[in-house]
Amino acid sequence: MSKSCKGLAMELVKCLSESDCVKVEKRSFRECAGEKSPSVPSECVGLRETYFNCKRGQVDMRARIRGNKGY
Repeated sequence: MSKSCKGLAMELVKCLSESDCVKVEKRSFRECAGEKSPSVPSECVGLRETYFNCKRGQVDMRARIRGNKGY
């Protein structure tokens, strides 16, 4: 279960690396992922929310019994 969000994290990093926030503004991934700026595409924002829900599911006891909804 610890690796169930790994694929989603890789897609989020790929999406952010292709965004203007990292390429043009030369900011770090952490800065670009942490805020809602116009230079971050809506696909990356959606991936970030999905990744957050996946990580939250790992610590939810009900999800631990049933298993995390993997990617």
